[in-house]
Amino acid sequence: MNKHPEFLLNKINSPKDLKKLNLKDLEKLASEIRTLILEKDAAEGGHLGPDLGIVEATIAYHYVFDAPKDKIIWDVSHQTYPHKMLTGRAYAWLDPDKYEDVTPYSNPDESPYDYYAVGHTSTSVALATGMARARDMMGNHENITALIGDGSLTGGLAFEGFNNAADEKHNLIIVVNDNQMSIDDNVGGVVTALKKLRESNGQAEDNPFTAMGLDYKYVGQGNDIKSMIDAFKAVKDIDHPIVLHINTLKGKGYEPAVENEASHHWVMPFDLKTDKPTVPAPKTPNASTVIFDLLKKHIENQENILAINAAIPGVFGLGAIKKNYPKNYKDVGIAEQESVAFAAGAVKEGITPVLFENSTFLQRAYDQLSHDVAANDLPVVMIVAGGGITAASKTHLGIFDNTMVANWPNWEYLAPTTLNELKSMLEWAVKQRKHPVAIKSPVNPLPEGKVVSEDYSTIHYDVKFGSKVAIIGLGDFYQLGEKVDDLLKKDNINATLINPKSAAHLDTDTLDDLQKDHELVVTLEDNSIDGGFGQKVASYYGPTKMMVKNYGAKKEYTDNEPKGSIYKRDHLMPEQIASEVLEIIK
Repeated sequence: MNKHPEFLLNKINSPKDLKKLNLKDLEKLASEIRTLILEKDAAEGGHLGPDLGIVEATIAYHYVFDAPKDKIIWDVSHQTYPHKMLTGRAYAWLDPDKYEDVTPYSNPDESPYDYYAVGHTSTSVALATGMARARDMMGNHENITALIGDGSLTGGLAFEGFNNAADEKHNLIIVVNDNQMSIDDNVGGVVTALKKLRESNGQAEDNPFTAMGLDYKYVGQGNDIKSMIDAFKAVKDIDHPIVLHINTLKGKGYEPAVENEASHHWVMPFDLKTDKPTVPAPKTPNASTVIFDLLKKHIENQENILAINAAIPGVFGLGAIKKNYPKNYKDVGIAEQESVAFAAGAVKEGITPVLFENSTFLQRAYDQLSHDVAANDLPVVMIVAGGGITAASKTHLGIFDNTMVANWPNWEYLAPTTLNELKSMLEWAVKQRKHPVAIKSPVNPLPEGKVVSEDYSTIHYDVKFGSKVAIIGLGDFYQLGEKVDDLLKKDNINATLINPKSAAHLDTDTLDDLQKDHELVVTLEDNSIDGGFGQKVASYYGPTKMMVKNYGAKKEYTDNEPKGSIYKRDHLMPEQIASEVLEIIK
């Protein structure tokens, strides 16, 4: 049911309706949009601060331009809630029963006003520049706009885009939304450059945009609708590339989000009256606390540990290291390529860099992980979070890290099954100085497990021996293997259960031993099957009589599909696996 039938927004079915409103109505609309963002995010979670800060600019854009003929490309597209409300999708904020009907990022399958499915930073300028060149070649004349900001300028591709755009001679509008923040604190030299421009009302001589040959215009009141309408009118139909630098307030309209921007960039469900989360905090100990405690021990022991991340310290619980051990901490900005190359440089001088990367963003550093780290066999340590099947947008899937990391020469990719095993793996990784080592910080919670201390230079599987069927459960899918094993026991099948520890290397001695009294090997991995761990096992057994059945994620982009639905469709439920095993060996 529509919670706000009285809202003016109910009359806005497209940007054409927006153009009929006067300034007072537009300001009323801005207030309504903020109310709806807060209500939905409080109920479901989502991006909060970025969307609260872009409301006026979005209203002004759609008031001045003629979308969808005129096109706007949203960098990351995490700031598109107001855009979606103004382009026929307000029902997904007005009616709680329809909260799930609209995706959190731009989605061309959802609306003709969205042009790309995006969720990673710094791509908008390149995309818009390519569209503008193609527009001219096709003899069309629409305005093409890229909107970038909220930390995205710390990504190298953004400046590749600016560099390329400066060489073009056609209509292209690049809106730099300068809210002085990233996901966490904004970092790096670009912060200083933007600050100088803000403080000089856009007149500073040190202007990185004009230095590249781009035209430039500054708007100090990016949260004022009239100022933004005037600014957009001034650049509409321009015949050359221009940067429109707007100063906005992240979290505007919700004081807690203004006072603590980092914690309100993206929020879990919360109470609007108290600003307190309404979902329980993660239980401790957990992977983050185990990793922090171990690094803290080494740092306080005067060891040269350097924790490196790319703009997401909160994901890994790195706030305490950032605060208490600043010498041992580095945030490079939203720049995964830089983080890996930076680590490769640091390790060469004798320290131990520990990279913290999210699986979905790790692909942005593919070449550095191979070329700069693996090819040089440098003992970089890397924690990979979010690697597994989730209900995320197709731009934020974490099912491809096994395929990447475990298939490069020299990299070891360890997958713990318990918190104590995670601790053991990290302890070994920071001490060894021979090869790069990555460790999964799993999506699913891990049990604490027994205390272990092991050398992982050579992989030796942990085996609970049975017969006939062997189940190899990688990382957090070892628990899935235990459930399958319990079900098989009900049919008098006492399976062998194996913790392989590594996604990169096989224990061929154990695999050979299984051939003596096993008919079937089942592999389970919380990652893509194609190019994954299971296919390594299947390839090894290829010339033999051993049957192998691989389970994992299919090679596809799921999009906000419930995790349980994916599990059922990919036959990852314990009952499905047990049933198929029985069918194979009957």
